[in-house]
Amino acid sequence: MSTGLHVEVALRRGDFTLDATVDVAPGEVVAVLGRNGSGKSTLLSAVAGLLRPDTGRIVLEGRVLTDTAAGVALPPHRRRIGLLAQQPLLFPHLSVLDNVAFAPRAAGKSRRAARDVARRHLTQVDAAQFAPRRPGRLSGGQAQRVALARALAADPELLLLDEPLSAVDVELAPALRSLLVTVLTERIALIVTHQVIDALMLADRVVVLDGGRVVEQGPTHEVLTRPRSAFAARLAGLNLVSGTATVGGLRTADGTELAGLSDSTGPGAAAVAVFAPAAVAVSVDPPRREPQGREPQGSPRNVVHDRVAALEPGGTLVRVRGVSGLAAELTPAAAVELGLHPGADVWFFVKAADVAVYPQHA
Repeated sequence: MSTGLHVEVALRRGDFTLDATVDVAPGEVVAVLGRNGSGKSTLLSAVAGLLRPDTGRIVLEGRVLTDTAAGVALPPHRRRIGLLAQQPLLFPHLSVLDNVAFAPRAAGKSRRAARDVARRHLTQVDAAQFAPRRPGRLSGGQAQRVALARALAADPELLLLDEPLSAVDVELAPALRSLLVTVLTERIALIVTHQVIDALMLADRVVVLDGGRVVEQGPTHEVLTRPRSAFAARLAGLNLVSGTATVGGLRTADGTELAGLSDSTGPGAAAVAVFAPAAVAVSVDPPRREPQGREPQGSPRNVVHDRVAALEPGGTLVRVRGVSGLAAELTPAAAVELGLHPGADVWFFVKAADVAVYPQHA
């Protein structure tokens, strides 16, 4: 693509291989999601020029940053990329003003002109009052605002954000997140995050990595409401079961049948069944009585025998997670009445009407 960002890279580090293609349109923010070790930070490092891929091509706004076939590998400082990492990494011996002025100064601007640029961006991130301070006198949230101003002062064509809110106090994160919403408007950006709220608020589109490969991508709302990968489902708080589509639902690799509402999925095709934990009822007895947590409305069509792996508190409910990965939500009173504990045998019940079955690949 001639504009925006095109990344097509493959690289091997020990036993891990990243082989991914990611496109970001002009003015688009893409969130890169995946479990630890899936290749998210490796991808960002390759784009930033901190890692050289074994093969691949990276093009930003028509400029070739990396092309292994042609022997092109621009150094990080020539890529016009701003990086905001988990830690601010400010220069401790410089004032906040001179930290932000560092990039324009390195680009050849006079000290006065560079400081003017720095003041403008400090004002943009609501941190102008910290200009004379040293980084050691800043809180975590203040330092991250300054780091964002420093990234913007480099006049980047692309912003890379690697878990930018992970080291910020919980009470300060909403304000910084709102600031990022404003700053990222009409900018090309790649953001790595484990927080679903970050993806929802900041990203136009989501890319899910697993084992160094893209396993799912699409508009943020679609991926988080109709996930096709286990990680995206877990992030969205949904149950996901993979298998093969049948006339009435889905069959797993071990032969388990799940009835559900099919979304034009042809029998025999790779498919997923997705349902909310709130739709799952729980019993400690085989299916002979109405399970806890549901009003009697006839017998559920799907029954899964499992063992409790964990009980996870979550607001006013308790999430019961099975060894299989399935989850249900109960009130604390119901969990106590059932005598649930890790290792306990349970039966999960979910009605076919609450199960959506659709193709595993869009």
